[in-house]
Amino acid sequence: MNHVNLIGKLSSDPKIIQLENGKRIAQFTLTTKEQYLDETGNVKSKSQWHRISAWGKWVKVLEELCEKGMQVAVEGKLVTHFYSAQGAKKTQVEVEANDIIIL
Repeated sequence: MNHVNLIGKLSSDPKIIQLENGKRIAQFTLTTKEQYLDETGNVKSKSQWHRISAWGKWVKVLEELCEKGMQVAVEGKLVTHFYSAQGAKKTQVEVEANDIIIL
């Protein structure tokens, strides 16, 4: 099963891209934080950055209502893209959103 649930803050304003076929996609980065205890019992915090893409109705929602710093919940799936850059094979993993909730 390929299922992702994240709650975090937008670390950038959503970028809206118009494709050649007329469809639009919204892309943004979501920052999540987790806290844990280190070996001495001190509370530590770790941040992760996640690339998110959204299609359909979510493009308009993100374009009109969301901006950097807002907290959202994203439900979706992991998608892997393979491409070449400067002669090297690259891999990019992102979350393709199925549902977004503004918190």
